[in-house]
Amino acid sequence: MRHIYRCPLRWADMDAYGHVNNVVFLRYLEEARIDFLFRPDKDFKQGSVVARHEIDYKRQLVHRHAPVDIELWVTEIRAASFTITYEVKDDDVVYVRASTVIVPFDFEQQRPRRLVPEEKEFLREYTDEVSAGDPDDEEAVAA
Repeated sequence: MRHIYRCPLRWADMDAYGHVNNVVFLRYLEEARIDFLFRPDKDFKQGSVVARHEIDYKRQLVHRHAPVDIELWVTEIRAASFTITYEVKDDDVVYVRASTVIVPFDFEQQRPRRLVPEEKEFLREYTDEVSAGDPDDEEAVAA
């Protein structure tokens, strides 16, 4: 299953040529990720931090008043990280494909932590493709 976030375009998002500035796409991905992880029905209650972004710019997005859709899904779940993949698009036009590696984080102890079972269960609902996983992951070893 995929999560869809309708992202509004703002006047300040564009560059001097009327295109959405490429660094603005990071903010769009962040908005979609927050909408996905921190919802009233399924709150990803523990903390997390971004470890890595990869972005492929496919087409220029010209500023307009209509929002774009950001589809996101989980492509990898490991013991202490997971990967979210995104497409920023409208209709059949893809402007950006991206992925973000997220590490669960304990802010009280200021260190990374493992995903708890409830988080893994939530993430699996949005998984299109799960990797073999971390060899230290008990579920991967048991499989």
